[in-house]
Amino acid sequence: QVQLVESGGGLVQAGESLRLSCAASGSIFSINSMGWYRQAPGKKRELVAVIASGGSTNYADSVKGRFTISRDNAKNTVSLQMNSLKPEDTAVYYCNAVLEHWAGGPMYNYWGQGTQVTVSS
Repeated sequence: QVQLVESGGGLVQAGESLRLSCAASGSIFSINSMGWYRQAPGKKRELVAVIASGGSTNYADSVKGRFTISRDNAKNTVSLQMNSLKPEDTAVYYCNAVLEHWAGGPMYNYWGQGTQVTVSS
């Protein structure tokens, strides 16, 4: 089994910054991609940013230039630096990992429990 534990959410004012972190632990052979998704009330969960094991990244258009995703492959961690936060960034942020439990095995998709980010105007 695999656990993803997130930290770093909170309440900030517009224009401020927050850093989210997520650590994966458990039966992990390798992690293909790690990323962050968010879900605002009444809306679908959406991709915020994702980073592959080789370091390539993909961002939602709404966060490009403001958010930066990074990962430490040795520690199985991923972080999201969020700058110039806007009220529309308010959501529950979920950590995601796509990983193998053994070499050559199938990929499995795991989610963290979510952390609330609230940006006041």
